[in-house]
Amino acid sequence: MISVKTRLMFVSLVVLGALYFYFSEDKLSPIKYNLNTERRDFLQFPELDCEQNPPFLLLLVTSAQDQALARSVIRGTWGRERLVTGKRIKTLFLLGAGPNKNLSGEVSQESRQHRDIIQKDFVDTYNNLTLKTLMGMEWVHRFCPQAAFVMKTDTDTFVNVYYLTDLLLQKNRTARFFTGFLKMKEFPIRNKNSKWFVSTEEYPRDKYPPFCSGSGYVFSSDIAGLVYNVSRSVAFLKLEDVFVGLCLERLNITPQPLHSKNTFFPVTVPFSICRFKKIVTSHYVRPKAMLLYWEALERSLGEDCPAV
Repeated sequence: MISVKTRLMFVSLVVLGALYFYFSEDKLSPIKYNLNTERRDFLQFPELDCEQNPPFLLLLVTSAQDQALARSVIRGTWGRERLVTGKRIKTLFLLGAGPNKNLSGEVSQESRQHRDIIQKDFVDTYNNLTLKTLMGMEWVHRFCPQAAFVMKTDTDTFVNVYYLTDLLLQKNRTARFFTGFLKMKEFPIRNKNSKWFVSTEEYPRDKYPPFCSGSGYVFSSDIAGLVYNVSRSVAFLKLEDVFVGLCLERLNITPQPLHSKNTFFPVTVPFSICRFKKIVTSHYVRPKAMLLYWEALERSLGEDCPAV
């Protein structure tokens, strides 16, 4: 008959063996995200298979729930899925949430129809734009690291995806690359009446680190994971473009020009076909103008412009 001491020893060995097997398997097996469980913290989740067909350029457009018209125009113009020089371009929209149930229902229906909305349950305000941008970074890091490049932009920004793709192919940078309208010597605005006011309590330093205008910046996809992970150790700031710059500073990454001439414009560029052929972004463009500009640009794709 087996003694109590022997039984206890046997049980202990079984438990230890099971624990050893469990932790050994955990260390040896690569970590894989289960989309059925990991996507649960998203209210809306896009349909995009990055493993089988990764985009060369993924456009993340910050938007609000009530901007359905702007999203529709972008889907029909520069944000339409297409191949440029054989490279796949894909657009997704970043949204927060709000108390208006009718709007929330419309966004859900829009998401089911187009499968291009990323949304989480945070209040969709200007002061939470940093959260919205980090949501986009997180999604790329977790679900689409296979993309070559990512662009963060806004619904009122015109984007020439043809010229942007050409410039990225010429640049041939695949890692730790960040570009846009460079802001290398910017200072905090301490005027309380300004939209961009930042108090000394929020940001005590006298100067911002190098960053790019939030109206449109582009980065190699590895930046998404680097910024998302380091953001947890960076003090929150409502100015998302400055906050991303603070993360880049922590990572020892300096924004670089994409071209010898400026191609990103955080202001409105007066439209002409030849001018818009050689820019990447123009800001503060309304949906009607967006449609007209894009149609004119596409009609002129085979035409040459005079050398300047």
